[in-house]
Amino acid sequence: MINVILTTHGPLAEALLASARMVYGELPHVFPVTLGETKDINDFRDEFTAVLRQAGQGTDGVLVLCDLQNGTPWNIACHHAFNTDTSPPVAVLSGVNFPMLLESDDLKSMTNVEQAAAQLLSLAKEATVQARPVETTQSDDF
Repeated sequence: MINVILTTHGPLAEALLASARMVYGELPHVFPVTLGETKDINDFRDEFTAVLRQAGQGTDGVLVLCDLQNGTPWNIACHHAFNTDTSPPVAVLSGVNFPMLLESDDLKSMTNVEQAAAQLLSLAKEATVQARPVETTQSDDF
């Protein structure tokens, strides 16, 4: 089983999770951690570490979805991901978006967090599209 930590600057993580609940209902495998204006880096590090401990209990891995590469949430997540003492294994992705969070529900039963990260990254790229006019007539048949 794979759990997810959703970590962002400001309230984005909470907002994404609230929106995801509107579509999928409760997502008990997702744990939000936000870096707010009133938290310093040490406070955030402590909170992230505590949430990682909680999210990692009884799982095969934890997938961390960050809003931005090289920001504080990313840096702290990578510190844990690349520490050989971290258990269970942690994989980190940046650029979290709504489809990515929703797709994480389909990956929660996986047991290899690196494979889950690769699959989610691929799915996220497919979900990023530009709208174009339809050039064919759609059938009325369903």
